[in-house]
This record gives sequence, C-alpha cells and structure tokens, in this order.
Amino acid sequence: MKMQRLTRILLQFLFLILFISCGNSDDDVRFDLNGQGDLGIGTPVDDCLDLGTNELLLAIQDQYTTLPGKVSIFFRVSDDLGNPVAGLTADQFTIYEQGRNDDCFNTISASESQARISPNSQIFQNHTLLVLDLSNSVLSSSLNELKSASSSFVNNVMPATETESFKMAIYWFDGEDVLHVLNPLTTSKAELLAAIEGIQADISNDPSTDLYGAVIKASDIAEDLVDESLQNETIGAASVVIFTDGTDQASRYPEQAALDKVEDADSNISYFTIGLGAEIDSQILEEIGKTFSVFAGNKEELETTFNQLSQKVSERANSYYLFEYCSPKRDGSGENNLAIQVQSGNRQGAVQTKFNATGFTGGCQ
Repeated sequence: MKMQRLTRILLQFLFLILFISCGNSDDDVRFDLNGQGDLGIGTPVDDCLDLGTNELLLAIQDQYTTLPGKVSIFFRVSDDLGNPVAGLTADQFTIYEQGRNDDCFNTISASESQARISPNSQIFQNHTLLVLDLSNSVLSSSLNELKSASSSFVNNVMPATETESFKMAIYWFDGEDVLHVLNPLTTSKAELLAAIEGIQADISNDPSTDLYGAVIKASDIAEDLVDESLQNETIGAASVVIFTDGTDQASRYPEQAALDKVEDADSNISYFTIGLGAEIDSQILEEIGKTFSVFAGNKEELETTFNQLSQKVSERANSYYLFEYCSPKRDGSGENNLAIQVQSGNRQGAVQTKFNATGFTGGCQ
C-alpha cells in the first residue's frame, strides 16, 4: 500500500509538471531580442487585417491619451535588418481601430482624424556619447586628423538649433582605469567643438589602451541616462560612439565582460565603432559596434569615415516618432484595439496596441 501511494504521488507530480509546461507554451514565443523587444510594448497585428509580412518594425516605446479625444503613440521604426528608418511623414501611416462591436478593424481616415507627426521633445531625450581613444599611438601620429574628423561628427550630428531633447558628451580613454570627461553633456555645438580643439598631445599620462574598460564605463553612463529619463517620465535613447586605432592593451577587463555589456544593454542604446589603421581587431569592433561599424585604412580617410558614421547616428535619432490622431471613439466605448501601419516604398510594417476612450468627446484638434 505504501508503495502504491508513493507511485500515485509521483504520477500526480509528473502530470502537474506536464500540465504547467503545456499551459505556458505561449511563453516560448518571444518577440523581444533585447529587453523591451522588437515591438516594444506593442503586439503583432490581428490576422483579420491580413497586412502581410512585416518588413518594417514599429517598436512602441510609450502611449497615452489626452482629452477630448487625442491618442498619442511614441515609437521607433527600423527595417527587418535593424536599420533605422528616418524621415517618415504622417501620410505614410494608416490607422485601424477595433471597438466592441467590430469583428475586425476599421480604417480611420488620416485627414478626418487630423493624423500628424508631432515634435517629440516633450517626451524624448536623445544622448550621444562620443568616446575617443587618446592613447599614445593616436596622439603621436593622427591627432590633427582625429580632431578634424570629430569636429565634423559634431557638426553633422548636433541639431542646427539647440534643443534640450538632444545632447552630446565627449569622453576619452588611454591606459588608465578612467573614462575621462572631455566635455559633459551639453546642447551646445560650440562648446563641443571648443573642447575638441583644445585637445593637446600631452593630455594623456598612460600610453596604453583600455578599450574594454571604456566600453564598460560608457555603457554604464548610457544606462544611467536612459534610466534617468524614465524617472523624469520621458523616453531616453543613447548612442555610444567609440573610436580606436588599436586593440585593448591594458587588459584591465576581460574581453567577454565588454561584449556582454553591449549585448545586455537596453534596447534604446545603440553602439557604433570607428576603427583606424591595421592594428585594430575588426571582428571585436564589429561586435562592440553592433548597430554599425566603419573602418578607415589610414588617417587621411578618418574624416570621411566619421562623416559616414554620423549619418547613421542621425538616422537612429530621427527614427523615433510621436504619432498623434483624433479618435472617433467616444466615452462609454471602453477599451479599443488600435493598429498602426506604415508604408515606405514597397515595404510595410504594423503594430497593435490598445487605448481607453473614457472621457472622449468631440472637439479634438
């Protein structure tokens, strides 16, 4: 009897494990690659719309409603390879709503709903961290070219008109266990250019190269900036741009620690690398610069390379959109499904979310 009771308990336990594993089968389907995920807080669009395969990805970062009837969705757009898609306009978006009485979604007229792409400065903070290798090899052979290239980068990336929503800081590293501040976060292009011009050949006291330490420390700063934005009820994004002409020589930190830092970073942190010369490890720099990497064969190509990268950084920053429209739903309709589709050329993508129309009335503009 005792053996039968033990057998029965064991069988019940095995059945419970089987039930739990089957009941959670949906958990095996994941849309997130890094933290918040490909779709952000959005979900795949209902099959009833039959919009086709997503070649563009809309990752919803935040959403909110404003009386009397405005729906605001903040998201970023990228292609299926992860490249940012900038320059989209309101007429490239289609809005679909599904209420309690709808079997599927209904198209909402973009003109009647006054759909628009609005300035996102109120809810978005973008930070760029330019991290320069000022080890002895750079200071002794390519400092002037680096200063010229860095100045071009600042001119290309910083907005023509200062805005609190877009800031840049410049850091530098050598062999010390420190990420030195050349210029703290600022909205001032002139301030950044002056800091670059002020770099002297004797700035460093350690001729070695602590590349991995710089990656780890810059990542920590970027994470703190994104977290600080959230605490201030805004969305934060950061671009870490690292230049080097060699490999890590200081060996203060393991290579894997730096790569893990990049891989595990918040999805709103982008990584770019610029390599110069024949002594770099291009494979490592490509892994660190997981968003985009470029390489210059010699110092004469450095400015062209920086300019190429600056375009990618700008595209990333400008791939965030605040899309707003006036919903026809009214108070009492409760929670409604919303799908947004974007079309660019022959590519399309869509994402689905929900909004609550409590208090909605006419008069939205």
